[in-house]
Amino acid sequence: MTVAIDRATGKRRGDRAPRPGPVSRLKHGYRKHWYAYAMIAPVAVVLGVLVLYPLAYGFYLTLTDANSLNSARTIGVNEIAATYKFIGLDNYADILWGPTAYDRFWSHFVWTIGWTAACVALHYGIGLALALLLDQKLRGRTFYRLVLILPWAVPTFVTVFGWRFMLADSGVVNSALDFLHLPTPAWLEDTFWQRTAAIMVNTWCGVPFMMVSLLGGLQSVDGALYEAAEMDGANAWQRFRHVTLPGLRSVSSTVVLLGVIWTFNQFAVIFLLFGNTAPEAQILVTWAYQLGFGQQPRDFAQSAAYGILLLAILIVFTSFYRRWLNRHEQQLAI
Repeated sequence: MTVAIDRATGKRRGDRAPRPGPVSRLKHGYRKHWYAYAMIAPVAVVLGVLVLYPLAYGFYLTLTDANSLNSARTIGVNEIAATYKFIGLDNYADILWGPTAYDRFWSHFVWTIGWTAACVALHYGIGLALALLLDQKLRGRTFYRLVLILPWAVPTFVTVFGWRFMLADSGVVNSALDFLHLPTPAWLEDTFWQRTAAIMVNTWCGVPFMMVSLLGGLQSVDGALYEAAEMDGANAWQRFRHVTLPGLRSVSSTVVLLGVIWTFNQFAVIFLLFGNTAPEAQILVTWAYQLGFGQQPRDFAQSAAYGILLLAILIVFTSFYRRWLNRHEQQLAI
């Protein structure tokens, strides 16, 4: 192999310069884009304080046996130091396959999956139907849009307390059913009807978001596609299946993902509707709250472990969902 040497610089021609190390690349990037780092620094600090530090501290608690009896606390003028100890992954092992794992985790996990699937399906189905209706040329369409968005504009706690009064034994719902000579369920006492009531209230709260998002997606579909489909003899169902649904694919994938994450972590509806009175209707996030703040002694370590498991479940779901969407889009593009 012949190597040419530059007489002016003394360096060999054709040789690649050695790749700089990560520290050198970081220094070079900082010197070149220091203004960008300066602009994102406040956001990074806020995220670090509000998100990363609690997350790291919560993960640390999952590796201990911390509870309200062995944590640092102040009683009168006495300051009691923390006495909890490091126990490794015992909390995760106890939650996932301990002697009472089904009652404390898996039963709530199954119900959380069912709750999420039912709520997101109802959100999407009803939201799409209303969006299709509002996309038509109707008299008073703006008024209908305003009325249908109201459940979303009202604060969640007001909506849930309103439903709680209506679903009481002597509330409006049971009074109407009794007037029609129909059975009057124990919405707030029986497990089955508690779960049904929770899904119903959450559907009421979540449909407006889906409706508004899908309505925006519908208005972005090119009208020429519908005209071409009509000229080809497509009926209403064929236009919906082959024009509307493909046109909504990007919007649908995003709102379904957001709906799954929000519903999986929906705390307000179940907590405000039942409080501590419905252990079988608790989803994972409200059950974690019960462990950490709704019992004595308060089990901070297991509550934090539930939080980390929730985060891991959502990360895994999001990863598989995005990968499935990308693969599906690639198959359609072929």
